Amino acid sequence: MSTTSPVPAAAEPIASPAKKQPVNIVCIGMAGSGKTTFMQRLNAHLHAAKEPPYIVNLDPAVKNVPFDRNIDIRDSVNYKEVMTQYNLGPNGGIMTSLNLFATKIDQVIGILEKRADSLTRVLVDTPGQIECFVWSASGAIITDALASTFPTVIAYVIDTPRTAQPATFMANMLYACSILYKTKLPMILVFNKTDAHDAEFAKEWMTDFEAFQTALRASEENGDDEAIGGSGYMGSLLNSMSLMLDEFYNHLDLVGVSAMTGAGIDEFLKAVDGKVEEYEKDYKPEMEKARAKREEDKVKNKQKELDRLMKDLAVGKKEEQADVISDLDTDDEDNQGMVERDEDEVVNEQDEETLQKRYEKALGDSGSRSTKEEEESLQRYLQKSQG
Repeated sequence: MSTTSPVPAAAEPIASPAKKQPVNIVCIGMAGSGKTTFMQRLNAHLHAAKEPPYIVNLDPAVKNVPFDRNIDIRDSVNYKEVMTQYNLGPNGGIMTSLNLFATKIDQVIGILEKRADSLTRVLVDTPGQIECFVWSASGAIITDALASTFPTVIAYVIDTPRTAQPATFMANMLYACSILYKTKLPMILVFNKTDAHDAEFAKEWMTDFEAFQTALRASEENGDDEAIGGSGYMGSLLNSMSLMLDEFYNHLDLVGVSAMTGAGIDEFLKAVDGKVEEYEKDYKPEMEKARAKREEDKVKNKQKELDRLMKDLAVGKKEEQADVISDLDTDDEDNQGMVERDEDEVVNEQDEETLQKRYEKALGDSGSRSTKEEEESLQRYLQKSQG
């Protein structure tokens, strides 16, 4: 007796996981914070992990870059020539160079989109003169263009040894706060140079208000050169700002790294992955909402300008008609436009009756007595004209 083995059901196709988009990491930091060295270390780490990044250099004034660049602003903008032609100083030259480069940002985005399938991370190096990038129109254009295409994270690099004092720490936090709300993008605080000074104090100050107050008083008692003091107006101001920034700290990730030794780079990359999820959940919807609002306002303004143009055209047409009397035409019988008639035009019946009455009135009012022949001749003329 033969047995028939059941036919196996067709297996359902397994959906392949969607390819992750490359992540833009925009490195921002004060001059001397070790930003370029951090970029070099991050580049070497990713190459060692077989995930080479795509690097974009936006610093037109840098002389030597210790890593290979895929896109370099210096290839399209000559910083020294910009300073000479426009009679600018160093900062003005950087801002003008960024403005010129911002006009080509669509080409940069096009290149990144073509290579998106083979990229995992895009590293963007910015000028050390932080205000030239953060507070310029070109900086906003570049960051908005990057963030509207791929997930984008801001890495704010901080010089840890220089931030060990409460006053300088608070100054850096205020600057980070301004960058966060200016770019409206997820941010990671990168405390660099941890090989020279540990960054644990910063984590404690950001999570414990009492610890910051204690450090502020200790700074005054120790007579530190950069101490502002735990009492008086400035001490009260620092305490108030630390309370105010408590909510701000909740939106930040703090990572201590050493660009010299490579310590903390893995933690930084994990923080970037976490910020990408935050970008997709919180920041991207807000950006799309803001973009839709701008498009809506643009359409409204365009329609408003069109209505104004049509109104101006209508007014101009009306004035043109009023200047030419012969062109006036109206359906109102009591207000007919003026019409010029020819002298040889045949008069209508109403005009003939009026003419006859005028003749008769003229004859009745005449001072001289007409003869019978004249009266008969006039009657014949009138009859002839009626016929």
